[in-house]
Amino acid sequence: MRLIALETATEACSAALWIDGELRWLVEQEAARRHGELVLGQVERLLAEAGLRLAGLDAVAVGRGPGAFTGVRLGLGTAQGLAFAAGIPVVPVSTLAALAQQGAERGADQVLAVLDARMREVYWSVLHTGPDGLVAPAAEFVSAPGDVRVSWEAGPRLALGSGLSAYPELLRRLALSGPQTDPAARPCAREVAMLGAAAYARGEVVPPEQARPVYLRDRVAEPARAPAAPIPGSGE
Repeated sequence: MRLIALETATEACSAALWIDGELRWLVEQEAARRHGELVLGQVERLLAEAGLRLAGLDAVAVGRGPGAFTGVRLGLGTAQGLAFAAGIPVVPVSTLAALAQQGAERGADQVLAVLDARMREVYWSVLHTGPDGLVAPAAEFVSAPGDVRVSWEAGPRLALGSGLSAYPELLRRLALSGPQTDPAARPCAREVAMLGAAAYARGEVVPPEQARPVYLRDRVAEPARAPAAPIPGSGE
């Protein structure tokens, strides 16, 4: 199975190519306002190095948010354009899950992925690593940093993402030591490709026109907030 993956939901911009389990990827760490020009160049380079054409792919995976509004929208739009051009489906992948997958790759059983959402809020999710080494889908929230709730279970744990550097008080509340945190971690297309390939195998694909972003904050009538009662894997 051949899949190209994109992730543009933060300041970083990345693309990855999955070819029957083999991964190649490119990352531009500081890509603010340049995602559009960078990501297509990354796709072209990866395909050229692999000797592939866009039409030879089976799907396009993309980080569907939550994240920066412009970045998420650009990534989805680019993925849709590529998929339309090649006549292939899109595999939307949670940006928080892609970030948490980095924790799974480091051996964590339970991972808190937390991104700075600006406006004194964070996007966050608590995910568990499954027997296959991939994080399982989990509920996602936008809330004030003080409303992030995690009841750590036994086993290796890790907290990742820009929310930790933007709001250092989170580290104190979560009672984590330095080795259990990585505030510099950013979502990457490498993990989008890994999770996208697994989702493709499960048939979790959509036509390009049905690929939708997830902003969390755009639910104006009923904003997503931290739950009143702890959810499995999170709570106080």
